[in-house]
Amino acid sequence: MASHFLLLGILAIVCSTALASDPSPLQDFCVADLKNPVLVNGLVCKNPKIVQAKDFSFSGLNLAGNTTNAVGSQVTPVFVAQLAGLNTLGISMARIDFAPGGINPPHTHPRASEILTVLHGTLNVGFVTSNPENRLIMKVLQTGDVFVFPQGLIHFQQNIGPTNAVAIAGLGSQNPGVITIANAVFGSNPKITSDLLAKAFQVNPYVINLIQSRF
Repeated sequence: MASHFLLLGILAIVCSTALASDPSPLQDFCVADLKNPVLVNGLVCKNPKIVQAKDFSFSGLNLAGNTTNAVGSQVTPVFVAQLAGLNTLGISMARIDFAPGGINPPHTHPRASEILTVLHGTLNVGFVTSNPENRLIMKVLQTGDVFVFPQGLIHFQQNIGPTNAVAIAGLGSQNPGVITIANAVFGSNPKITSDLLAKAFQVNPYVINLIQSRF
């Protein structure tokens, strides 16, 4: 009997691991039909007989993003919404441009790990492990360096060089999702109550109200 429970436990672990990423394709490809109103876990496939080469291509990553904003960076995503051929393939990518001093603020990807390659410039990058350690793992990257951010962990990038910087990120989901911590905590709709956040951050509610007014 004990061996049966052990077998069931192993099967449960294997099944949960198999289901913990984007669905695997059951055909050569499943180009997303972005106009189909049917809601599924992913996107409905376009009829393969009308699929064309343009469904598998994206142009524009050679163009610099506009970094004249509050954080001094711009992310150009190539997710399934921009490249329909990514549907069910479990991958995507993005270009990230940084002005000097610009940051990609602390954020998470709930559905993907990320691998970042610096194409130009000097970036200070890092992530924070989960509770209770909350350990900061951080490194300065130069052109050609690569760094990995594990799925779901808070991470960031900062341009610490004197010139613009560019990086390319690969992600393990067609739709990795992005949760920017500051936006989520201080800019939610409706707002999280200031007394709750004041207790969480151990500050005066006035401070919370001031921060929330900026989001």
